[in-house]
Amino acid sequence: MRAQVVFATITGNNEAVADDLVAHLEERGVLVEKSEISQSEPEDLANYDLAFLVPYTYDEGSLPDEGLDYFDDLADVRLDHLVYGVAGSGDTFYEDFYCLALDKFEQQMEKTGATKAADLVRINLYPSPKDKERLAHLVDQAVLKVTA
Repeated sequence: MRAQVVFATITGNNEAVADDLVAHLEERGVLVEKSEISQSEPEDLANYDLAFLVPYTYDEGSLPDEGLDYFDDLADVRLDHLVYGVAGSGDTFYEDFYCLALDKFEQQMEKTGATKAADLVRINLYPSPKDKERLAHLVDQAVLKVTA
C-alpha cells in the first residue's frame, strides 16, 4: 500500500500534522511520500492508494497561495481508486474562518471520484496528544477502506 501526504505550511504546524500522518502510516506498514504542495501535482495521486491533504487557511478562509494551482488542477483529475483524508491546523481566533481551506479541499477531492476515509480533522494550532489520536484514527479508517 502506498500513500502521499501533501502539505502546505507557514508556521510549521501543518508540517507537524503531516509528520504525524506519515508516522501513523509507517506504523501500519504503508510506504509514504511526504511533499510540499507547491512541489506536488494532483496527477501524481494516481500512483497511490491513499492521499492525505494538509492545507492551512489564510486570512478569512483563503486557500494557501502556493496551493492554488494544485487546488484548481484537482478538479481535472479522476481518482476513483483513491482513498483520501483531509487534516490541518488553524487558529480558532478566526472563528467563522477556522480551517475553511480543509472544507474547500475536501469538496475538491469529492469531484475527483476519490473515496473519503473519514471526517476531516481540524487542529487548533500545533497538534496535541488528543489531535494525534484523531490523526491516527483518520489513518486507520483510510487503511481499512483500502483493504476492504
